[in-house]
Amino acid sequence: MRRQVALLVAATTSLVLIAFLVPLGLLLRTLAVDRATAQGVQEAQGLAAVVALVRDPTQLDPVVELADQRSERDVSVVLPDGRVIGAPLVGASRLLALAASGRSFTADVEGGREVYVPVDTERGRAVVRSFVPGELLHRGVERAVGLLVGLGLVLLLVGILVADRLARGTVRPVTALARAAHDLAEGDLSARVEPGGPAEVREVGAAVNQLGQRIGELLAAERESVADLSHRLRTPLTALRLDAGGLQDRDEADRITAGVESLERTVDEVIRSARRPMREGVRAECDAVAVVRDRVAFWQVLAEDQDRQLQVDLSPGPLLVRLVAEDLAAAVDALLGNVFAHTPEGSSIDVGVAFLYDGVVVEVADRGPGLPPAATERGHSGAGSTGLGMDIARRTAEAAGGRLVLADRPAGGARVALVLPLAS
Repeated sequence: MRRQVALLVAATTSLVLIAFLVPLGLLLRTLAVDRATAQGVQEAQGLAAVVALVRDPTQLDPVVELADQRSERDVSVVLPDGRVIGAPLVGASRLLALAASGRSFTADVEGGREVYVPVDTERGRAVVRSFVPGELLHRGVERAVGLLVGLGLVLLLVGILVADRLARGTVRPVTALARAAHDLAEGDLSARVEPGGPAEVREVGAAVNQLGQRIGELLAAERESVADLSHRLRTPLTALRLDAGGLQDRDEADRITAGVESLERTVDEVIRSARRPMREGVRAECDAVAVVRDRVAFWQVLAEDQDRQLQVDLSPGPLLVRLVAEDLAAAVDALLGNVFAHTPEGSSIDVGVAFLYDGVVVEVADRGPGLPPAATERGHSGAGSTGLGMDIARRTAEAAGGRLVLADRPAGGARVALVLPLAS
């Protein structure tokens, strides 16, 4: 923005200076010509007075010769008999005849300007001529124009510097405002901006501060609501545990108790996630290799129980991604849980973590029936489940700035990959 303001001021100032300096330069040129011409006229009129007073032509010659030698101009006197005293005349017969008719005038000729002054004497009408060369007509013009150009450049530079200072005072609060907005977008709800600059920018800064405060209040209220709702589930879970303990069939009791314990662990994780500090996750990072290795070890027992071959291909770590370890673990569990839920027992599972360009790919592939058309739609499931697993994985990837990629394997089965950017 500072550059745009400086360019705008430079363009505007340049136009103003051109509109002012060009006519002023032309005016100086005209004044210089008029001054030099006036000096020539004055000199010719003075010499004409001398010619009118001197009656002896022999006394007039040294006077005119002396005037010609001392003057910067060529001075000539044409006597009534046609004799020329002083500087010689070249190609001036037409102008001389016009002056001899009694008219005083100036005329532009090649190389300068000529001044003609007629004077009446006892012997007839004589003509005094003064030739002003071009260097006298334009003397001092180049220097004056150079000074004007230098003054214009100084004014242009001063204008740009002043505009830059003014723009800096406007850009600095806008930059701070943009920085605060980026921090809010990244999850730093404590980011605030000190209102400054023009009134409009101060108003926007105050609005952004109010927005950040309001978002923090809404998010805190939402998390408390989720935590309270999850906490309420403990009472029916406790009742289920007691009911399971009263069953006569110990195998059935153990199976229900294990399910209740698993559900309790899930509820605990939901409460911990809901009460996680707001700042956590803004600069979150975890080692994707370590997280996937840990989750594979957890699911390995179930894979062996279902006679599944669980193949793991992990890139040498660490590979840090922009996620909290618990969130990535939940996404990996969701993908592996989908495989166990939607593929027949005995189907193999391939899990891999690889580095790709400037990101990390966490892949889970199976040999099952493949993906349904609406696999990523929230609440959609082809096997009677809640259908939230794939949506959890997708939202986890997008929260880190990545994406979820789904594809069918050529040999049969599905391939699901989390493409996550590096934390650095």
